Amino acid sequence: MPKPFKPKVITSNALIEGDVVYLAADDTWVRDLSAAEVYSEKDAAEARLAQANKRQHEIVGAYLADVAVGENGVPEPVHFREDFRRTGPSNYFHGKQADA
Repeated sequence: MPKPFKPKVITSNALIEGDVVYLAADDTWVRDLSAAEVYSEKDAAEARLAQANKRQHEIVGAYLADVAVGENGVPEPVHFREDFRRTGPSNYFHGKQADA
């Protein structure tokens, strides 16, 4: 018996800046996970991923990432890797961590 499909988002890296980005429902790339479109059906997620992978002039390495849908439908990462990626570079004074 196949495993049930878990909610997912499409994530990638912006081609020029290298920032982690997520595909939003309006077909734009956003840098905030809370603005990402959440897919609850396998076929829809795979179809959108195929479309996203055709946008190599904008992004590199798009893939589906598991999320948990929290309060108000806001996606939250379920794996350490995705939680780490959304915070920006691991050196403190660059990227998203410079504001901290």
